[in-house]
Amino acid sequence: MGDTASMVLAVRGLTRTFPGVRALDGVDLTLRAGEIHALLGENGAGKSTLINLLTGAQPIDDGTIHLDGRAIRPKNPADAAANGIVAVYQEITLLPNLSVAENIYLGREPTRFGLVDRARMRREGSALLARFGLSIDPALPLSAFSTAVQQLIAIARAVDMSARVLILDEPTASLDSAEVAVLFRLMRELAASGLAILFVTHFLDQVYTVTDRITVLRGGKLVGERLTADLARLDLVAMMLGSLPATESHLQRRTAVAPGDIVVQVTGLGRRNLVSPFTAEIRQAEVLGVAGLLGSGRTETALLLFGAVRADTGGVLVDGKPVTLKGPRDAIRLGFGFCPEDRKLDGIVADLSVRENIVLALQARQGWWKRVPPARQRALADDYIRLLNIRTPDAEKPIQLLSGGNQQKALLARWLATRPRLLILDEPTRGIDVGAHAEIILLLEELRNDGMALYVISSEIEEVAAYADRVLVMRERRQAGMLTGAEVTPAAIIDAIVRPVDGEPSGRAA
Repeated sequence: MGDTASMVLAVRGLTRTFPGVRALDGVDLTLRAGEIHALLGENGAGKSTLINLLTGAQPIDDGTIHLDGRAIRPKNPADAAANGIVAVYQEITLLPNLSVAENIYLGREPTRFGLVDRARMRREGSALLARFGLSIDPALPLSAFSTAVQQLIAIARAVDMSARVLILDEPTASLDSAEVAVLFRLMRELAASGLAILFVTHFLDQVYTVTDRITVLRGGKLVGERLTADLARLDLVAMMLGSLPATESHLQRRTAVAPGDIVVQVTGLGRRNLVSPFTAEIRQAEVLGVAGLLGSGRTETALLLFGAVRADTGGVLVDGKPVTLKGPRDAIRLGFGFCPEDRKLDGIVADLSVRENIVLALQARQGWWKRVPPARQRALADDYIRLLNIRTPDAEKPIQLLSGGNQQKALLARWLATRPRLLILDEPTRGIDVGAHAEIILLLEELRNDGMALYVISSEIEEVAAYADRVLVMRERRQAGMLTGAEVTPAAIIDAIVRPVDGEPSGRAA
């Protein structure tokens, strides 16, 4: 099959810029008839932005899109669909209160004498669904069916809209193994019919099971395109994660510090359908790093540890005594702090000042009926602005006006003000400039040397290897290993990420 003859979609130099960030930077993508093409990358790689540009959900700043050799520039999702590009998302975008047939033909209902022909909708809908192996009554409401069936209905609708390109964005995230198998069978049948399928996922085993070709993005840029059969897992992970320059002084491996007593002991902590039980010890004067690909379960371990998600198995000991984590309030009372991955969505309160953001956790721990005095608020804010070098004219500036790195340091100040025994950090250096990155890495070392217990999640392998004393490796929502001392190297971490956990299939590429 010649590349030119089979080419359905050709994207060249696609670019999209938002204030302060270039989300997509000159990206190329080629989709071919009859192929399932994986689009991979960590958070912030540019996958969602690329999909938004292809479907017209966001405007294109620069670059071209050619579909079957014809230049197009979708104005909105309806325009993209009219041109033959349709997306089906992880979160079902159909209407659960309408019938299956009404959802399939929404916006393009057949009519008879000027009225919607519901009998025809049900008849044609039933025939369409039968092609997808679904023997269901299309007159029933969509809400009567499982997530997997709703996914198949959404795909049936997309195919019936004469799609030439079908984008599946994380379609397997909520499906069990049997449902995934059904979806993969359907994907193969659709590809065999000549459809070009773009499959976005974070499950590498699924990539090697069902796809023909892989495109990897990182930091809004194209890393490369490879045939799936020719790309080893180790090389794929290296493409996705990349590495920071090992010569940077703040990424040199630090001299080990003798760890102190166990602060928190986690035994078999897990939640069904979220993350399998994991076990770890977190000690004073120690950084326990957590590594793994997007979707590996790394963030979920932090949510369980902080009580943001209730565990349904296992337990937590603090100072050797069992504790109950019904929610973050319990964790804060125990002296835990947590800086989440998405600082804008889950961290900062954008309209509040730097001072108000810094004192927020301390105020929450004391209770709203026992206000932190204004003078102490100002003193705390000023102290941490100075100690962490938070670049702001004054403490009363709205935090949303600060750079990403300074917002991150303000979040760290929020928890340091509570004098935590355990500080949980999820991607503390993501999306910040090089200077702030170095400052935060050095701060982690200072906190460790001062005796704090740190639980730090990062997708930057060189970074984890530089500051972690031990590394918990997660893979496919399961604990894949624990590296200690001399084992903590970038090569060993990547090897643990790609090595199948006992009982897992190894996939096509070793």
